[in-house]
Amino acid sequence: MKILRASRMDRCIGCHSCSMACARQVHKKFSWSAAGIRIGSSGGITTGFEARVCLACDPAPCAKVCPTGAYSQRKGGGVIVKMKLCIQCGKCAEACPVDAIYLDEKDKPYVCIHCGQCVEFCPHNCLELREKQGHVRRGGIEND
Repeated sequence: MKILRASRMDRCIGCHSCSMACARQVHKKFSWSAAGIRIGSSGGITTGFEARVCLACDPAPCAKVCPTGAYSQRKGGGVIVKMKLCIQCGKCAEACPVDAIYLDEKDKPYVCIHCGQCVEFCPHNCLELREKQGHVRRGGIEND
């Protein structure tokens, strides 16, 4: 199983290429609000940037509170998302301990599924997809 890590954020220039790649490649939208990874200031203009991304909790609190099964536990951590089942109740975002689930203007949730689509679009090599020892990757998202 692979996990997305923002291990070299000291190189980040805040271009948001990773966020736009996620929105476009994974969710087939061209919108800031449709990304599973978010980049923000780590405190000020001279302090650099931080990536807000799913930590691949195991067990995942967001999956535990989902009333429809739209979010389900991925073996080894993180979640599998079935958007057809989502009723946009927002319980997943409330349960996330690191605020890594984003609700768009219609309360549709977006979260990192550790697919790695964003990695190749980062011009400064800030992100990486690491193999988690002893696990096979079983993640993904199903759209309408």
